[in-house]
Amino acid sequence: MRPQRIATSLLLTAFFATSAQAAKFQIDPAHTSITFKVPHMVISKVKGRFEKFEGSFEFDEKSQKLDTVSVKIQADSINTNQADRDKHLKSPDFLDVAKFPTIDFKGTKVIYDSAKPKEVQGKLTIHGITKDATLEVEYKGAVTDPMGVRRIGFEIETKLNRKDFGLIWNKALETGGVVVGDNIEVEIEGEAILPGKTK
Repeated sequence: MRPQRIATSLLLTAFFATSAQAAKFQIDPAHTSITFKVPHMVISKVKGRFEKFEGSFEFDEKSQKLDTVSVKIQADSINTNQADRDKHLKSPDFLDVAKFPTIDFKGTKVIYDSAKPKEVQGKLTIHGITKDATLEVEYKGAVTDPMGVRRIGFEIETKLNRKDFGLIWNKALETGGVVVGDNIEVEIEGEAILPGKTK
């Protein structure tokens, strides 16, 4: 074998050996929740969640390198435990789910703290409008469940201003303030799995 081919072969071997360390995990909807809190009439907060979503990312358990984070939420799965309010949130006044059926996040950069993923920066699309967003990430560890499936735990937090995404509906209160606050707190807690990886 020629020296050039040997060098090329060694480089390819090193590349695939390194790449094999990272695995593609998928969010497990059965063990994950996406929840949010929005100020209501100044004095309290309304809590809600999304029932339908999917997501994936590449993760190396040894180095904790995180990459290609992607999450897609079905906007019409919003649930605040109040049917009339949910109907309003799905309407053109807010999410307009008939026109914009999904909420999407695509990671573009990961920030690390002592080799652990700390933040995922990326593009968030809500109501057809895309803005920069930063997710605070906490890796909770990894286990193999009794069925032999590899699982990792994670917690994610972020804060958004709904007006940045064209969600501007509101009503003023006679006592001052407005019905719906602008700032939204979002939390994602759960697990991701390696599909097909069993004993």
